[in-house]
Amino acid sequence: MSIAVRDESKKVSSNINVTPMVDVMLVLLIIFMVITPMLQNKVAVDMARVDNATNMPDADKEDAIVVAITRDGGVFLGQNKTSIDQLGVQVREKLADKPGKTIFVRADARAQYLAVEDAIDAVRTAGVDNVGLLTQRKEPSAIGGE
Repeated sequence: MSIAVRDESKKVSSNINVTPMVDVMLVLLIIFMVITPMLQNKVAVDMARVDNATNMPDADKEDAIVVAITRDGGVFLGQNKTSIDQLGVQVREKLADKPGKTIFVRADARAQYLAVEDAIDAVRTAGVDNVGLLTQRKEPSAIGGE
């Protein structure tokens, strides 16, 4: 009787198979690409573009209260459509436990001035002292050097 000796160490492959990992990463990439646009919690508004925009980092926080006025005069508190008459009441309810908070207004560049003024008046009558008007910074054009 002889002893059978296996020499399997020569058959062991030290290469890492990355194909399953690449498959998983591609699936995750596709999922994130599909879901990311849905995570936007803002009403689509084409804001006015200005040269000297002031940074308001508090407007991007999750607990920021943003009033949006669209081109057709629609008023939104966050993502919820509301009316000018109800805006003051809803803002007062949101600020019941947070006095002194700034309310941010995002108005479309082509919105009627009266709609923006009415929204600011409704917010001010709700007891808000600080109102921030959000704008976008103008991008310097490549032609003309401005």
